[in-house]
Amino acid sequence: MNEVEETTAEKKTTLSNEILEKYALAPTAPGVYLMKGKKGHIIYVGKARNLKKRLASYFVRESGHDLKTGLLVKNIEDFEVIVTATEHDALILESTLIKKHAPKYNVILKDGKNYPCFRIDTTKDYPVLQVVRKIKKDKATYFGPYSSAFSVKKTLKQVNRIFKLRKCRDSQFKNRSRPCLQYQIKACLGPCCYDISREQYHKIVNDVLLFLKGRTPDLIKRLKDEMMAEAEAQRFEQAAQIRDTLFAIERTLERQIVVATDMMDRDVIACAGKEGRAVVMVLFVRSGYVVGTRHNTFDMALGDTAEVLSAFMKQYYQASTFIPSQILITENFEDMALLEAQLTQETGKRIHIRVPERGEKRKIVEMARQNAESELDTVIARSNESEEILKMLQQLLKMDRLPRRIECFDNSNISGTDPVSSMVVFIDGVPEKSLYRKFIIKGVKEHDDYAYMTEVLTRRFRHAVDQEAVGADERIGYNEKKRSGDDQHEKSEVWKTGEESGAEDENPMALPDLLVVDGGKGQLSMAISVLVDLKLLDQVPVVGLAKKDVLKGELYDKIYIPNRSNPLNTSQSLKALYLLQQLRDEAHRFAITFQRKRREKRGGISVLDGIPGIGKKRKAQLLTHFKGITAMRKADMDTLAAVPGMTKKAAEAVYNAFHGK
Repeated sequence: MNEVEETTAEKKTTLSNEILEKYALAPTAPGVYLMKGKKGHIIYVGKARNLKKRLASYFVRESGHDLKTGLLVKNIEDFEVIVTATEHDALILESTLIKKHAPKYNVILKDGKNYPCFRIDTTKDYPVLQVVRKIKKDKATYFGPYSSAFSVKKTLKQVNRIFKLRKCRDSQFKNRSRPCLQYQIKACLGPCCYDISREQYHKIVNDVLLFLKGRTPDLIKRLKDEMMAEAEAQRFEQAAQIRDTLFAIERTLERQIVVATDMMDRDVIACAGKEGRAVVMVLFVRSGYVVGTRHNTFDMALGDTAEVLSAFMKQYYQASTFIPSQILITENFEDMALLEAQLTQETGKRIHIRVPERGEKRKIVEMARQNAESELDTVIARSNESEEILKMLQQLLKMDRLPRRIECFDNSNISGTDPVSSMVVFIDGVPEKSLYRKFIIKGVKEHDDYAYMTEVLTRRFRHAVDQEAVGADERIGYNEKKRSGDDQHEKSEVWKTGEESGAEDENPMALPDLLVVDGGKGQLSMAISVLVDLKLLDQVPVVGLAKKDVLKGELYDKIYIPNRSNPLNTSQSLKALYLLQQLRDEAHRFAITFQRKRREKRGGISVLDGIPGIGKKRKAQLLTHFKGITAMRKADMDTLAAVPGMTKKAAEAVYNAFHGK
C-alpha cells in the first residue's frame, strides 16, 4: 500500500469512527434522519419511530444489507437527525425534506405542477374554469393533476359544450362592453354585459363541480327533477334547455366504465416493477365510474414495489386536493397505518387504505395492476429501443461512451433582427424540456450565423468551465444525477430558462456526451474552435449535421465529424441519424418560437411606445380590448376613446400615430 492509499484508508477509518461516535449519541425518540455523502450533499432521508434503533440497521449491522442499503452505507460520509414529538410529525417532515432535497437514494415523485389541472375559484361572483399547471394554496377548487393534456382538453370541451360558464379571461370580463360570440351561440349566459344573478350563475358552477367530481348520476337525478318541475309550471323553454343538458351529460356518461356497484368514490393504486423500472398506476373511480387515470414511472434499481408504492402515496397525497374515503392498493407497505391516520387527520374524514382479497374490489385492483404492467412493458420497450439507438450512434461516431446527454444548438433571426439561439437537450434519446435554454444574441451587430453560434457556445460552455464541480462523477455521461438544492444555478438574462418549469433532476450545467451543431463543415469548425479555446475538446465530442442536397441526388442528411472531410456513411445507421434529425428539428422549432415571441412583443410595443399620453396602463388596456395592433389600427377615434381608461385626447394621439398624422 502506497502513501496515498494509506492516507485514504486512514481518512475513511476516521470518518467511520466519527459516524459511530455520533450514532452512539443518537436519541431513541421518533424523528427524521438525513444521510450525507460527499461535500455534505443529502443522499437519503428517512423516518423512524426509534432513531437509534433505525440507525443501528445502517451502522451496527455489518452484513445482510439489501442492495439499496449496501450502496447507501458505502456512500455515507456523515448524518444528522431531527427529533420530532410524534411519529406522525416525523412522517410529515420526511415528505417535506424529500421534496426539498430530492435525495439520490429516495424514490422521488416529480412535482405535479407540470401536469395540467382544472381550477375554479368559487369565491368569485362569476368564476371561470381554467386549465393551470400549478396548484396554489389559495381558496380555489382544483381537480387533478392529470397526466394527459389531451384528456383535459377533451373534458374542458365537454364542460364548455354542456354548461354555460363564461370562457373569457378576467381582464376581458371586466372591460367588455358587449357580449362575445359565446353568448351569440348560447354557450354563455353573458354575465359580462347582462344582469345575471350570482345565485343563478353559481347554480351552474355547482353542476360543473359535480360533473368534474364524477357525480354525474347525482347531477342527472337533480336535473331530471328540475326539468319536470319546469314542465309542470309550463316553462317549456327552460325545460327544453335542461333536457338538452341532460342528453349531453348522459352521452358522456355512456362512454365511462362502471367498475363498482356501490357507487363510492375511491382511488385504486397499483405498482408493477421489473428490469429496474416501476410504474405506479392510479385509477380515479368516482361514483362507481372510472373517470380518469394517471401513471408515474420510477427507477426501481434501489428498491422494491412496496417501497415505490409507499413513497408515491406519501408524496402524492401531500399535494392532492381531493382524497377519497377509500384507497385500494395492490400490496401492504411500511407506514401504511400511519399514512392512513395522517390522511384522516388532514381531511377531517375517515380514510381507509385497503388491500382487497376478494370480490368486486379485488377485480378493480387487478384492473389497475394490469394497466400498470401494460404501461411498464411499453416503458421498457421504449427504453430498450432508445438504448439500441444510442449504441448505434456510439458505434457510428466511434465514441468511448454512450451519448446519454446530447445537446443541439440552432439560431433564428429575421434579416439579422432579433437574433436568438436555442439549446435543446435529449437524455437517453428523449427530450428533457426542463433543460432547454434560450439565448439572446448580444455581441454580434451584423447578420453572421457563425458569429452567433460562436457567442452562444462560448457562453454555454464557459458556465461549465467556471463551475468547480465539472468532474467525471457529475457527468450525465456516467449516469450520475445531481439532486442537491445547493447546485441550482442562478437564472439570469444570459441563461434563460427552458419551456417547462419544474424540478431540475439533471445538473443543467453538466457537459454533454455529444454536441450537435446544425450545419456542415463550417459550423463544425467553428464549434471545434470554441471547445479548443475553452480546453474542452477532449471532453465534449462534437458533430455537424447538414441537410441533404436533393439536386445532387443525396438521399440522407449528412453527419460531419472532426478531422474528416467527407460525411459519414449512415446507410446502415439510419435510426441514429433520425435521432440527430429529431434533435436538430426540435432545436429549430424552439429557436423559431422564441424568436417569434420576441419579435411580436417588440412589434406590439414599439408602435405604442412613442405616443404621447399612452403609458403602461393604457397600453395594456388597448392591447387587451383590441387583442392586438391590427384591430386597433382599424378602429376610429370614437371607438378608441370608448376603451376604459382612455380620453378623447389620448384616442386622438393613437389614431394620428396609426394614420401618419
